[in-house]
Amino acid sequence: MASASELMLLGTAESPFVVRVRMALHMKGLPYEYLQQDLFDKSDLLVSSNPVHKKVPVLIHGGKPVLESLAIVQYIDEAWSGKAATILPADPYQRATARFWAAYADDKLYDAYVGINRAVTEEGRAAKVVETLAAVEQLEAAFAQSSNGKPFFAGNSVGFLDLAVGCHLFWLETMGKMSGVEFVDTGKTPLLAAWAKRFGETEPAKQAVPELDVVVEYAKKRRASRAAAAAAAAAAATAN
Repeated sequence: MASASELMLLGTAESPFVVRVRMALHMKGLPYEYLQQDLFDKSDLLVSSNPVHKKVPVLIHGGKPVLESLAIVQYIDEAWSGKAATILPADPYQRATARFWAAYADDKLYDAYVGINRAVTEEGRAAKVVETLAAVEQLEAAFAQSSNGKPFFAGNSVGFLDLAVGCHLFWLETMGKMSGVEFVDTGKTPLLAAWAKRFGETEPAKQAVPELDVVVEYAKKRRASRAAAAAAAAAAATAN
């Protein structure tokens, strides 16, 4: 049994990858100390723990840092293999498939919806909206394949791929609210929409996912900051 002093998590409340790790910790019933980080003024602990990327999340277990959210989830599952439910599938094929779709969610889905907020033109945002919708449709097919008609990607209970995709749901909802688009749509992606509702009602999600209004305000501030930087760069280029 870990104590909070043995486990520390460095993170930011708005990061889907930090939320993923927090959900895994809650699934295993592990107490931990959460240290909120300012990514614009990075702490010495964050820099020394992750000197290559200087990013969150970082899980520190017994003084040793574990990096990258998917690797951290696997570490949690293996280090506390006898505690609570198993997170990763036991079957090698199912495990490989889950890892593939987890990487897809982090590469294609994340890049698309973050791109909506990072775009500085309406045309750029529209293109990223299309990319996001396409990625969600791919995950609808993945859910049909992985769940075999059961409530979650992992079957009857939450597992690795549920965490890997589920941590992105609150950002999809945030971008949808800001863009006027329902990305997980009951008409176009009914299986994923039903799963998203079920997943949001699980204890790991309730414990780890931040309030939507908080994330919306954070996203608006980031968008305004990028727009101001783009305007300043354009003005400087014109002056030159």
